Amino acid sequence: MRDIDKDTVNFVDNYDGMTKEPTVLPSPLPQLLLNGSLGIAVGMATNIPPHNLTEVMDALIHMVDHPKAETEDLFEFIQGPDFPTGGIIYDQKEIITAYSQGKGSILMRGTADIVEKKDGNEQIIITEIPYQVLKSTLVEDLANLVTEKKVEGIKDIRDLSDREGMRIVIDVKKGYEPKRILNRLYKFTNLQKTFHLNLLALVDGIQPEILSLSDVLKYFIKHREEVVTRRTKFDLEKAKERAHILEGLMIALKNIDAVIQTIKKSADKEEARVNLIKKFKLTEKQAIAILEMRLQTLAGLERKKIEDELKEILEIIKDLIAILKSPERLKAIIKKEFVEAKEKFGDKRRTKVVKGKLGEITEVDLVPLEETIITLTTGGYIKRINPATYKIQKRGGKGIMGMKTMQDDIVEHFLTASTHDNIMFFTDSGKVFQTQVYEIPEGTRVARGRGLLNFLELSTEEKVLSLVPMHAKTAANAKDEASKDKYLVMITKNGRIKKTALEEFENVRKSGIIAIKLEKGDALKKVVKTTGEDDIILATKNGISIRFKEKDIRPMGRAAAGVKGIRLKKGDEVIGMDVVKKNLPIDEKTKKPVKQYFLIVMDNGYGKRTDVGQYKVQGRGGSGIKTAKITSKTGSVIMSSILEETLQEEDLIVISRKGQVIRTSVKSISLLGRATQGVRIMRLEEGDKVASGVCLKD
Repeated sequence: MRDIDKDTVNFVDNYDGMTKEPTVLPSPLPQLLLNGSLGIAVGMATNIPPHNLTEVMDALIHMVDHPKAETEDLFEFIQGPDFPTGGIIYDQKEIITAYSQGKGSILMRGTADIVEKKDGNEQIIITEIPYQVLKSTLVEDLANLVTEKKVEGIKDIRDLSDREGMRIVIDVKKGYEPKRILNRLYKFTNLQKTFHLNLLALVDGIQPEILSLSDVLKYFIKHREEVVTRRTKFDLEKAKERAHILEGLMIALKNIDAVIQTIKKSADKEEARVNLIKKFKLTEKQAIAILEMRLQTLAGLERKKIEDELKEILEIIKDLIAILKSPERLKAIIKKEFVEAKEKFGDKRRTKVVKGKLGEITEVDLVPLEETIITLTTGGYIKRINPATYKIQKRGGKGIMGMKTMQDDIVEHFLTASTHDNIMFFTDSGKVFQTQVYEIPEGTRVARGRGLLNFLELSTEEKVLSLVPMHAKTAANAKDEASKDKYLVMITKNGRIKKTALEEFENVRKSGIIAIKLEKGDALKKVVKTTGEDDIILATKNGISIRFKEKDIRPMGRAAAGVKGIRLKKGDEVIGMDVVKKNLPIDEKTKKPVKQYFLIVMDNGYGKRTDVGQYKVQGRGGSGIKTAKITSKTGSVIMSSILEETLQEEDLIVISRKGQVIRTSVKSISLLGRATQGVRIMRLEEGDKVASGVCLKD
């Protein structure tokens, strides 16, 4: 409202013509940006966030000197919106784009910290929330998420806000990751919100226009130029009027005796005014001022005051005229007033700006990174379970119930993977399908699971024969992956082996892609990832194995059928394939490469470990050598696995066809020669057989 009485803005009739109102206020600050604005009209809307006064004034000062500055230049001073509620905004590049175009989105987040209490429990403490979010509504939303079980792991929510500031305390249950919970809160509540910037304003009070940040400041400087110009003209007129009166008083003081005589001889006040104008060539205003002059003015000091005031007023008039004639002087005054406003009203920024882009919160961000066990039955029912479900038991025990299966439905696949991995499903048709591990529903130990057709576009005739976990590509593991696994090696039941570059499986569609061409009567048994420099070891149902160099297999395309891996005897078939690593870590005690062992498990619950050194390297396609003594007591070989000595803290989890599960330490399984029967790992019920097994790091 400052200077509104100095004819700085236009006035028009109000709605009923009874009084006048200003068309615009002569504000010394750009209120449109400082306070922001929200409004909706016919077919248009404006949404301008509040800004920091110090930053805006710095930008205006810069723009007075550099009138052609663009929005991007102004971000040297203005970092973006500054919300009174604080919080954090992200992606300065996107913010600059939004301000340059006059519209765009700005991502806001509340400020939340994870703290650990003295008792070891953790809390999420929210101290700032996004702009235009009601605290009471946010707390209610948080409580609803817990009630609806969209967010798990929250024990209690308390609003401890007071006059000192905001403080919403969320107690986290033991065993839950607070960062994951916080990510869910960002995803499902207004703790993370988008501000949709729309810099629409009425230019000249008439024309609606979407403006860039530089446009808004240019129009404000233009407004200030008009206000200061009109104020200067007003002050000049007032100064001239005062100078005119003072000049009249000076005339009277110089001729005081004559003035007194003229007034004394006049009949009344009106005649005295006329006589003064006529005799001393005064204006009407000057004559009236003389008549109203007090006798005390005749004192010497009072006369001096009038002389000094006149001299001062004439200097002011000269200066005001100079301002009106000089655009540079006008700009200097505007700039000076901006500096004064900044010094008087400026404050610190409340909203923190993160220059980098905030990664979109995907579903995988909300899933804890942990090892999980995946089971798949012959009937196509799949589930994942926490490995901790299976407690360690002594070797040879009966185990616990691992899954309820329907009649004729047995557990066929049993493997471990990370919840953030992708998992590839290789089918008997030679195709491969893919889904993410976390998409597989987590079940209880005895749950049956869900039908695989819910996740993959499989035909009812297709049967899954092999499951391979693949690390999802992330910034953290991309470099690591590039230096390790390069190929996928596939082995069929009939001993056909094929090697294909891993990159050919990067984009597996939901509808599946061709992985291998299978001959009639053959089936895919196992798929492993390799580096291209290792050895491959195969194991058959009847206890035969063969070890050969991976380089003996040339890389082929996805549609190829592969080459012979092992020559099988009648009635035999391949049940497993493993990788014997060449570049092994050094054992700190022996200073030699760590030892590797070949683990064999048989379907009557027997198993053993054998030193890999007992398996000599042969040529691909040979008949192989004995890896186990197969008898009616042991049953056929059902699984194989390569173990490293440094990983001997591993556990073996074995599941039977009827869903019985045992978890036992690998160390408890005896280290024996190749042609031996092994020791009992699991005691099975009559008619039950081992379906599969998997080794798990402790």
